[in-house]
Formats: sequence, C-alpha cells, structure tokens
Amino acid sequence: MQDHPGDLTDLHGDCANCFGLCCVALPFTASADFALDKAAGTPCRNLQDDHRCGIHARLRQSGFSGCTVYDCFGAGQKVSQVTFAGKDWRAASREHARRMFDVFPVVRQLHELLWYLTEALTLPAARPVHAELRELRDETDALTRRTAEELASLDVAAHRQKVNVLLLRTSELARAGVRGRKKERRGADLMGARLRGADLRGANLRGAYLIAADLTGADLRGADLIGADLRDTDLTDADLTGAFFLTQPQLNAARGSACTRLPSSVDRPAHWTAER
Repeated sequence: MQDHPGDLTDLHGDCANCFGLCCVALPFTASADFALDKAAGTPCRNLQDDHRCGIHARLRQSGFSGCTVYDCFGAGQKVSQVTFAGKDWRAASREHARRMFDVFPVVRQLHELLWYLTEALTLPAARPVHAELRELRDETDALTRRTAEELASLDVAAHRQKVNVLLLRTSELARAGVRGRKKERRGADLMGARLRGADLRGANLRGAYLIAADLTGADLRGADLIGADLRDTDLTDADLTGAFFLTQPQLNAARGSACTRLPSSVDRPAHWTAER
C-alpha cells in the first residue's frame, strides 16, 4: 500500500464497481430501519439487474433508512474486483456466490480498520507511533488482498484486537494535547442524555451509547468517537472539529444542521436539515 497518510479515497463504497454485495450478502429485519425482512444471501427486492438500488433516491421515504447509514468502507468493490476478479455472482455458480457473500463481511471489517489506521496517521500528536501505525496499516491492507479461502478462515477478531491496542495509544496521545479536564465516558450509557452545550473536549467516548442524546451545541473538539452509537443523536450546532475516529455511517445515523462543525474526514449527511 502506498504511503498517502490521509488518503481515504479507496475506503468509501463505490457502487459502480461493486456487484450490490451489501444488498445481497447482509440480512435485515423489518423495523424502523427496514421495511421488510431479508435473509443473508437473498437479493433485496429493490436491487436491479445492474446492481443499483431502484429506490436509492427515496430510501428514507420508503422505510429503508438503515441503508442510508451504511457504508462498506470500500469492501464491496475490493471483493468484487480484486478478490473475485470482476466475476459477477449473478453469472457464476451458487458456490461462487456463497463464497463471495461470506467474504464480504470479513473484508468490510478489515477496511473499517484501514479507515482508523489511515486517519490515525494524519494526527500529528500520534507521531510517536506513526511507524507502527504505518506497518499495521500495510499489514491490514495485505490481508484484504488474500484469496477468498484465506479470508474465510481469517481470525478477524484477533487482528482487530491487535489494531485496537495501537488505536488506544493513538487516542491517548491525541487527546493529551486538548486543554482542560478530559471526560472518560468509554462505553457509557448516555442514551437520551441531556448534554446540550456540554464541554466534551478531548473526551473518551469510545463505544459510548449516545442514542437519542441531545448534544445540541456541545463541544466535541478532539474527542475520540470510535464505535460510539450516534443513532438519532442530536448534533445540531455541535462542534466536532478535530474529533477523530468518526465514520460516515455514525454521522449518517445522527441528526444535525448546517451549523454543525465537522472534521474533514466526513461529509455532511444529505438528510440533515439546513436550519432548525
């Protein structure tokens, strides 16, 4: 993998070069996020022959908001074009399709780790561990290029733990430079919490449950948000400048406004209201 520390280009879903894997390989259950049940390995009824979604422009209105918060981190095109060399599951054997669907979630996890490792390399405060981060990033990238058989037998949990040790060190270094008392809220149950205007600069919010929490106008500069559950979290007018390990799926699940300040690694979700 070439050394472009902040290049996340290949870590976004590219549906034009994917065989609609997320719409087939993954299961979903009828709920507020999905309008119907679908078993793993069964194509969504909205998937067209060209592997595009027939209701992409109106997913939320059609009861498929869960689809709008998903991102494969580029795993779809990697599995489609690299692992299986561009061979479409529709035109292949049932065994070929099954192996493709089994491998997709594995590569998706690896690509998510690549996202974190790549972002970590952009943090100046983490310079003491940049060499280790670079080495582990390249190792992870190499894993994504293994054969389907090797990927299917890969112990992803063990590799994730290895990466996590270094990401924890990165977090400590990055947050140490934030002035003031830094709150420790790792894994905290903050569902529905009233945190309007809260000072969360440099906070450790790794894995915190912030479902439907009110973070209107909160200061989250320099906070660690890896794995934080932001479903329906109100980020209206909040400041997330310099917050790190925040992914697009997390942000897509939240609510916000045109005045919400975001790190450059993510885009403002299209469904956010311009004003409140």
